[in-house]
Amino acid sequence: MSQDLAGLTVVWTSGDKEVAKKMVFMYTLTAKLNGWWDNIRFVIWGPSSKLLSQDEELQKELAKMKEAGIKLEACKACADQYGVSSKLEELGIDVKYMGQPLTECIKGDWEVVTF
Repeated sequence: MSQDLAGLTVVWTSGDKEVAKKMVFMYTLTAKLNGWWDNIRFVIWGPSSKLLSQDEELQKELAKMKEAGIKLEACKACADQYGVSSKLEELGIDVKYMGQPLTECIKGDWEVVTF
């Protein structure tokens, strides 16, 4: 993750759809649309990758985030374990190993929140 721009990194790990709908997706999209953060990265990690690959409602909500200019990323190691990497890529998500990029965010000027 580039450190030349600061912003917000949202790490979504929960496999709970209600958490996704009523907190994670809602806050992330609203924050972008209202200009609370100029740069937002949305990272799909762990059980959330499986949930997203199977849930069309969440996929539609994710498309709104992409349209708003939110950078979408997913942990390749997790997505591979669930067998969903190709599905996430089809959704326009950059699927890659996230350990080092997340560490750079944490050490850099990015605010990081996890759900």
